[in-house]
Amino acid sequence: MPRQNTTHSYGSVAKTFHWLTALLILSAFPLGYIANDLAQQIQGPDFNGDAAVIERATLLFSVHKTLGVAVFFTAVLRILWALSQPKPGLLHPDRKAEALAAETVHWLLYGSLVAVPLSGWIHHAATTGFAPIWWPFGQDLPFVPKSDVVAGVFGGLHWLLVWTLAAALALHIAGALKHHVIDRDATLRRMLPGQHRLPSVPPQRHSMLPLLVAALVWLGVLGGGATLGMLDRHAPEQAQGIATPVTALETATAEDAAASNWQVQSGTLAISVTQMGSAVTGSFAEWSAQIQFEEPATPGPAGEVEVTIAIPSLELGSVTQQAMGADYFDSASYPTARFAAQIFKLETGYEARGTLTLKGQEVPVTLPFTLDLDGDTARMQGGLTLNRMDFGIGQSLPDESSLGFAVEVSVDLEATRKP
Repeated sequence: MPRQNTTHSYGSVAKTFHWLTALLILSAFPLGYIANDLAQQIQGPDFNGDAAVIERATLLFSVHKTLGVAVFFTAVLRILWALSQPKPGLLHPDRKAEALAAETVHWLLYGSLVAVPLSGWIHHAATTGFAPIWWPFGQDLPFVPKSDVVAGVFGGLHWLLVWTLAAALALHIAGALKHHVIDRDATLRRMLPGQHRLPSVPPQRHSMLPLLVAALVWLGVLGGGATLGMLDRHAPEQAQGIATPVTALETATAEDAAASNWQVQSGTLAISVTQMGSAVTGSFAEWSAQIQFEEPATPGPAGEVEVTIAIPSLELGSVTQQAMGADYFDSASYPTARFAAQIFKLETGYEARGTLTLKGQEVPVTLPFTLDLDGDTARMQGGLTLNRMDFGIGQSLPDESSLGFAVEVSVDLEATRKP
């Protein structure tokens, strides 16, 4: 069997690309569907943190993504090969409408075979806490930032394109079966492995009309998806976990506010965890701080602070919903966390020594920080490392293979002295 195409048959290279693509797609589809179903289960409020379910979802997503990357490169090579080869002529050139439909579906397929894995790959590169692609070239893409906004948009785009590919694939298969079963012609046999006796047909004349129709279909799909809100966009401030000014919580009473002689104007309360070897960083959008502070002349007591945090306001990338579950923060049962501490000035720097109450557990913690005072304005920066197991978070994951024990906390705020 010749490698090159002819005007009446496909060569071995084109056939190999065709059936390899079919194998990859028909494998990736069910894996993605099952993995997505498990992800919905994990992110649900009733999920009990079963490590076996998480590991199964991670495995399926990794296989699905790895196959997707293989589809992308196979599709690019297939398209380049097709552009360099003659295309076998139409067996029924007199059926104009049927020929237009077939060519349009082919364009939809070629476009989908590139756009579907590429959109999923960009979503993967933009997010954190992902199931990794199994290859040695890293998980990032050039010019793709780590961004909830980018991840949300391309996640929605990937979903739309997957269903477009599924529809085009179904039409392609239906057309091939129609030719083979009803018309009883050589359309399907031209793509089957091996050599077959095929009719001689004139070369196919290419038209731009099928490409134009396919482009209109793409515009309709993307426009309809955007109109229906399927492209999951997030406000930039929410995606970055920034609250400016810091939102006062209902749990911060008037008495608490009166006891504070400093007013927080802006700030970020962020956490970082390691999931499947990748750092996942997020921030709390709602928290309040009551600060009583007077700069002492020498090292020693300097005041007190109480911070109240709204747990459901946490934005933690793609694992935000999972983090709210019963085995993790359990935000339904424990909607707030509280840090109460005494402030001490040291020879160098400052410390807030107190307790953190989170998920019903009260644990002693010390927060070292720096403080820049400029008249009635103060800039504070600090951080500490917590162990999630001390608070009963992720008890179904007793080792660090999926989720690290360490939780890095960082605080950065600016406050002004009350008159």
